[in-house]
This record gives sequence, structure tokens and C-alpha cells, in this order.
Amino acid sequence: MAATALTGCGRSGPGTADLVLLEARIFTADETNPWAEAIAVRDGLIARIGTEEEITSLIGEGTEVVRRPGGLAVPGFNDAHVHMLDGGESLASVQLRDAQDENEFRDRIAAYVQDLSAGTWVRKGNWDHEAWPSQRHPTKELIDAVSPHHPVFVTRLDGHISLANSLALELAGITRETPDPEGGTIVRDPGSGEATGILIDAARELVQRVIPDAEDAEIRWAMEAALAHAAELGVTSIQDNTDPQIYRVYEQLRAEGMLTARINAWYPISYQNELAEAGIRGPSGDMWLRRGPVKIFADGSMGAGSAWFFEPYADDPTTSGLAMMSEEELHRLIRQADGLGLNIACHAIGDRAGAVVLDAFAEAIGANSGRKNPRRHRIEHAQVLRDEDLRRFLELGIIASIQPSHAIDDMRWAERRIGRTRCRNAYRVGSFIRAGVHTAFGTDWFVEPLDPRLGLYAAVTREFPEGGPEGGWFPEERVSLEQAITAYTLGSAFAEGMEDVKGKLADGYLADFTVFERDLFSLEPRQWLTTPVTLTVVGGRIVH
Repeated sequence: MAATALTGCGRSGPGTADLVLLEARIFTADETNPWAEAIAVRDGLIARIGTEEEITSLIGEGTEVVRRPGGLAVPGFNDAHVHMLDGGESLASVQLRDAQDENEFRDRIAAYVQDLSAGTWVRKGNWDHEAWPSQRHPTKELIDAVSPHHPVFVTRLDGHISLANSLALELAGITRETPDPEGGTIVRDPGSGEATGILIDAARELVQRVIPDAEDAEIRWAMEAALAHAAELGVTSIQDNTDPQIYRVYEQLRAEGMLTARINAWYPISYQNELAEAGIRGPSGDMWLRRGPVKIFADGSMGAGSAWFFEPYADDPTTSGLAMMSEEELHRLIRQADGLGLNIACHAIGDRAGAVVLDAFAEAIGANSGRKNPRRHRIEHAQVLRDEDLRRFLELGIIASIQPSHAIDDMRWAERRIGRTRCRNAYRVGSFIRAGVHTAFGTDWFVEPLDPRLGLYAAVTREFPEGGPEGGWFPEERVSLEQAITAYTLGSAFAEGMEDVKGKLADGYLADFTVFERDLFSLEPRQWLTTPVTLTVVGGRIVH
């Protein structure tokens, strides 16, 4: 990555700016002053935001002046839900997301392994069988012949289903007799009982545990690639649900002044006692690198058929999905983490999962009434929710952490999966914002592209990128562009407890902002998708 070390720059004297942005239209996400003409930056902060006349008075001999005529400046995008290492690794992995059918899926794996030494694992991929004419899961038989010497473990784009070839199953010790783990399914051939290679949710761990750990140098390469990708897209803050081993790589990048986005690093809930013993209660760190919430899973995904619902799936009445653990265990873990002063990010997609998690949050808040530090508990995805549970977000102060682009991806098959009635309660972005629920936007990259433009488009239109359905899918859930940008900036900052220092463009706030080549507010929404970011500034330094 051609990263810029974040070191000091020259100054012309007291009161002058280090960097000035002129000639762009500026949306600040500050409700007291939503629009401005120019920005002045000093010492990594916004020294002043206002009219061009006010800001040009702060230009001195050493001031870097950037002009973006016709452009739109917004607060730097803060992606509230990212899998940073997976995303970085996926940039160099086999690309399966846009494979048109099973044959192309197989052929891409065949081509990819040609350049790999025998025994090298083939991973990631992001395939999507729902986009194929057959809409059937691939099987190990499809790929065994083209990958006899390479263990293959490629993942569906939702991150909840993986396909293993026979070599990977053998290395993992998965046989006909291997039982399904709690919270997971080994899909089997109905005739022979043999594993088909498809592993759902917790069953994926049977293979993951035999994949060699990445070396720090490999992790660093992936993280640098991911940071460069984020900078190109105008993403200045990342809330990362990645393995804790990544934290030390972030620390190296921070020490070297090479972070080009601010990082909020999450931990699995299994680390809660370890964090507490280290004296970490609540967020900790500096403006560049912070420890965030602990992560827990209540269910799987709708695409995998493992999101947990009150009623059975419309396309498979034999199941209502999977709970990742008992309700009692979920309550215990959430109550314990809340009592330790930690914030909790809980994955919940199905309506029953959402209701159970809200029950657990309510019980924990009642049990730990003496907690000192502010809560920033959140439900990740919150994809399908009953009206009564949506209202409980506001009552309990729970944050809705939503990835808008999931809606325009999943709407191709969601009604077939859960029926139109439940889809009316799905991806309820507009309902959350109208209700006053704190709402944070993200992407779930690698699951969806890291590109904020796609998230804005999805939230505002609820249409496919190519257009349609006309007026949007359940158009009552659309939001304005101003609301979408605010959720993606100030809303995400609130989710990490940083709303007093970032998320809007105001005097004294961190100088993190993104500039588009053209004013999105003057364009048709589909034009947003191809309007490039021409400037990304983090801490007053140009990183793209």
C-alpha cells in the first residue's frame, strides 16, 4: 500500500490553517449548521467551518489549499460493521461473487489453483448460488476434480455457509458419522448420508480450526490492502469485527504512523473476562485505535436458512432457523458483559433472535443498574423485526447497526424465503430513523462491498443497482440522502461513543472528511454509484 505516514506538516504561523478546502459544497451532518462553503484544518482538527470569505482569511504561506469545484464534501464515512482481515484477504482471493452458474464457479476455482503450490488452502470467494439459474448449493463433487491437491473452503457471500472439497473435509475429520455441532449443520446427501461439502454456521468451525493461522506479515499485507481500499472509497473510520490477533498489527501500523483510517476493534464475547482482568471496562485507546464492544451471535443468516424466526421459513416449513446458543446462555453472557462495563454488539437477523436479544438486554440493564459507564449496546443487522420489538430499541437505548446494501442484494430472494408479510418488517431503515432510534450504517464487508455509495443508494432508493423495482422495494422504508449520510457518519460515531469528536464537520471536531467529484444532491441516485471520491482526509492529512 502506498500509505502516507501521518506526521506533521509545515505551518506559516499562529492562527493560520494547515489545510483548507475551497469551492466544494459541504454537507456537515450538524443539524445546527448543515451546510457550509469551506473548511480550515489545523493540528488534525477542524479549526473553522464556514463561508469561503471566513476561511480564506486563515490561509498562510504554509497552508495547503485544495479546491474541488463542483464537488461535495461530507464527514468521513464511518463503517459500523466490517470484517477487515477477511476483506483484505478477499482482495487477492478467488473471485466467485459474480460467477453466473455452477460451471463458472468450478472453472474459476480451477484457474485459481493453477498458480498455487500443492497443499495451499483456497478460501474466501463470496459465491452466491441465489444468482445462478439452478439456485442450488454447490457440492464437493462439483470441484473435487479440479482441486485434488488443494483443500478448498470457499464461503458464500453472507459468511454463514461454506463449501469444502473432499480434501478439506478429510483434513477436518468430517465423516458420515460426524454429528452436527450446536448452532450448525453439516448438510448431507439424503440418499447416502455423506456430507455434501456444505457447512452452515457453527459447522464451518470444524474446518476453520484446521486451517493454518496466517503469519503476521500476511496479516499486515491484507490490512494495508484493506486500508488503501477504504481510503479510495472515502471511509475514514472502521468498526472491525476481526480476530483479536489483528490488534497487534493495528498497533504496529499505529506506532509507525501508517494508519489511514481510525480503528475500533471488537473482541469475541469469550474474551470478556480477559478484558476485565486487564482493567478494560468499556471503550479504551486513543483517537486512532480503540477497543470496542464484545461480539456475540444469536442466530445465523437468512440466506443460509439459519436466521431464527418465530414462524417456519416459507420455502422450508421444516425449520425456523438456528439459535447459536440457548436463551439462558445468551442472557448469562450479555448480563455478565454488561456488568463488567463492556458494550455488546449482538448479531441478530431473524425476528425471534431480535426479540430474544432485546429481552436479554432488558434483563441485563435491570440487573446491572449500578453500572457507571454509558452503554452503547447494539444489534447488528436487525434485519427482520416485529413492530413491538422495534419500539423496544428506543425504550432500551439499543443501537440499530444496519447494512443498507443487504436489502437490495437479498430482495432478489427474500420474499421466497420468508414470505411477503414478514418482508414488510425487513430492513426497516426508515422505520428506525423515524422512530428516533440511534441508527448506524455499515457494509459488513467482505459480505457486501465496502463502498459507501452503494449503501447510500440502497437506503435512499431500495432499488437494484441496475434500477427497479419502480419506486423501491417496500418504499416506505426509504430515507433521504441527508438521513443516509448522517447515519453513515454521526450515527456510526454515536455507536462507538465518539459522537462528541467525530461524525460531523464542526469546529473542534476531528478533521476527517470525504469529497466526491460531483455533488450527489444534484445527481440521479444511480449516478452516485459511479461518482468517484477525489479526496479523503483523516486527521487533516490527505490519505487519498
